[in-house]
Amino acid sequence: MRANIAEYKAVEEAALKFVRSVAEGNSTYAKELFIDEAVLFGYLDGKLEHGSIEQFYHNVDTVGAGDDFKARIDIVSVEETVAVVRVLEEKWGGRIDFTDYLLLLKIKGEWKCVAKAYNQNSNTIQK
Repeated sequence: MRANIAEYKAVEEAALKFVRSVAEGNSTYAKELFIDEAVLFGYLDGKLEHGSIEQFYHNVDTVGAGDDFKARIDIVSVEETVAVVRVLEEKWGGRIDFTDYLLLLKIKGEWKCVAKAYNQNSNTIQK
C-alpha cells in the first residue's frame, strides 16, 4: 500500500540529512540517517567502493563539497516500511557529479538508511 503524503515528507526530511552532510563536509548529519550496519557500493574515479558506510563518512569529512555544489532529492517510492530516494549531486569536490540511491527502512517509527549505491557520471572520472 502506498504511503500518504506526510510519509513522503518524512522520507525527504531524512534524506536532507544526507545532503546536508555532503554539502557541509560533515558526516554528523549522515550518521543520524544511516544505521551502523549500512553498506556502500559504487565506483569513485573508476575504483569500486564497497562495504561499510564508514567509507562514505571518510569521503564527506575529507573532501569539501565546494561553492558550486548542488543537490536534488527525488523520492522514488515510499511504501509502508521501505523507501527509495534518488539524490542528484553536481560538482562535489568541485568536479564530480553523482547519482545516489538510498534505501531506507522505517525502524521503530523512524526512517533510516540501510544502503547507499551510487554512480559517478563518466565525464567526471579522473584516472
